Amino acid sequence: MKVAVISTSPRKESNTLKAAKFLADLAGNHAGPEVTLTHFEDADIPWVGRGEVNPGNLSAFQESLISAWKAADLVLFIVPEYNWITGGELINAFHQLGSRHFRALFDNKVFAFAGVSDGKGGRRPCIEMTTLVNKLISVLGGHSFVSPKIFESQRTQDALDEDGQSKGDVSYEKAAVNFVAYSIKAAERWKAGQIS
Repeated sequence: MKVAVISTSPRKESNTLKAAKFLADLAGNHAGPEVTLTHFEDADIPWVGRGEVNPGNLSAFQESLISAWKAADLVLFIVPEYNWITGGELINAFHQLGSRHFRALFDNKVFAFAGVSDGKGGRRPCIEMTTLVNKLISVLGGHSFVSPKIFESQRTQDALDEDGQSKGDVSYEKAAVNFVAYSIKAAERWKAGQIS
């Protein structure tokens, strides 16, 4: 089982990256998963209408993101919430990578979303991205599953330290463990049910 944890905030040392580190550690604590952590701090995906991602000439960031995502059985997107909506970098990445050139990114995967807020939020970006990824799976003819279980990382700066370690908030930890365990179980079941 391979798990890709993708932090989608371009900000340096963001709450999103803290949450991604915490969730990656939890995923790694389960027996079996190989976990990779990728972050958008060095993202250089061109904006739609101003360029395209060339599969034959990928930047270091693009290669890192695409290879981790492509190899994964379970892809956990950790999504910041800005003004109650999803950050533009992730939406743009889906628009750029949601093409026939990158169809494998949307095939034979389980996707799950965690929304990150410094207040009481995080749900809406997950719901928005669930809708978008479901549409891309359908349009590209993939066979993938978007998990209904989401994780709302609320008041993240109060729950996690600078290195993404828990500060001891029991309810935050419990919700995160539940999210990771559910996501891994869904990916295991999905993988076991595949017909080769």
